[in-house]
Amino acid sequence: MRKIILFLLASLIIYATFFTEKDRLDREVDRLCAIDGGVKVYETVTLPEYRFDKHGQINFYRPTQGENALGQEYIFKWDRHNYKKRDSAQGPQEVAIRQNHFKIIRKLDMKLLGEFILYSRVGGDLPGPWAPSSYRCPGLETNENILMHRIFVKSGREIEE
Repeated sequence: MRKIILFLLASLIIYATFFTEKDRLDREVDRLCAIDGGVKVYETVTLPEYRFDKHGQINFYRPTQGENALGQEYIFKWDRHNYKKRDSAQGPQEVAIRQNHFKIIRKLDMKLLGEFILYSRVGGDLPGPWAPSSYRCPGLETNENILMHRIFVKSGREIEE
């Protein structure tokens, strides 16, 4: 009986230590997402059909080129801010909260065409050899393609809201 009580007490301590903190951080991600998360398009750019591939994605995006990833006409900025930094060598129990901020700026007049802000949490799990869990702004895709798809519109295609 004493072993069962000790086991339940240890389980309660582990649950209170790991899971409630993870839930609190997930609520913090939700709060930050509600403030400024998501996609904001300030101006769309209509491009001819040859600037798109067969799947409807722009064909001039080169992600390895940094700020020049969208060629000579646009600046692609990706800023990452760590609210809580994670030491991945420590394991899945280490927690990180991060903001990814993507911006597309037209070089000609330095106008911000649109931005995408995504908040995410990684880690906060029980120690072990498994990969850490993650959580991000609900309902949002995790990459910059959604922003490009909303800014760069194929001529003849209706603009989505």
